[in-house]
Amino acid sequence: MKQILKRSGLVVGLVRAARAGVLDLQQLYWWAIRRRQIRAYFASHSVRKLQIGTSRNVLPGWLNTDFILERPEVVFLDATRRFPFPDNAFDYITSEHMIEHIDYAGGEAMLRECFRVLKPGGKLRVSTPDLRVLTALCGPEKTAAQTTYVNFVAERSLPGVKDCRAVFVVNNAFRAWGHQFLYDPATLRHLLDRCRFENIQDSRPGSSHDEHLRGLEAHGKTINNEAINQFETFTLEAQVPVHKPAAPAV
Repeated sequence: MKQILKRSGLVVGLVRAARAGVLDLQQLYWWAIRRRQIRAYFASHSVRKLQIGTSRNVLPGWLNTDFILERPEVVFLDATRRFPFPDNAFDYITSEHMIEHIDYAGGEAMLRECFRVLKPGGKLRVSTPDLRVLTALCGPEKTAAQTTYVNFVAERSLPGVKDCRAVFVVNNAFRAWGHQFLYDPATLRHLLDRCRFENIQDSRPGSSHDEHLRGLEAHGKTINNEAINQFETFTLEAQVPVHKPAAPAV
């Protein structure tokens, strides 16, 4: 009977509807209180910094936001819609392992909003899994680093997979964790350029020439392996022009 209920479209649909209803109510509450949270942050910070996709990585001195809140101090934000901030509100924005969880159109909408709410000369930092790393795993020969990565992901997320692990790891990266669109650096650079950012530079998780953008990423701690994080993640920093044009239409 238990197995029949698990396969029942009606039961599965009802469970999903109930969960969605709970999330809707939570988001209504988060939406209702966020104006007060935002006002309090702006009133207490002269250098204003926005984190998109906080999860559990609450950064001191930042306005930490997310779509599903895991901490009471995090503010509700749907990054694919117009941000609840005025133009030129922030000096810095960071986002780690978040943009891959929304589709390409949503990613473009997010970056255009980042451009709008950043001050002239403001900086954006984005870290995300590197599609080049994943596709290279299926080559005929593997480096020691690639073998280590494949085994790490398989043992962590695909414990039943013993053969052809690289293919399973690549498929898993596209299908698991709510991933919607995976970038390589060239594609993200192109999108940042379309959104009128300039001075687009390569970085590494945790490293930056700007002290405000240094030591922010926590994905290595989340997976308990910083070497794997450094292997799979790329980071780009970009800047709003000092003579900022009008934000492009979404």
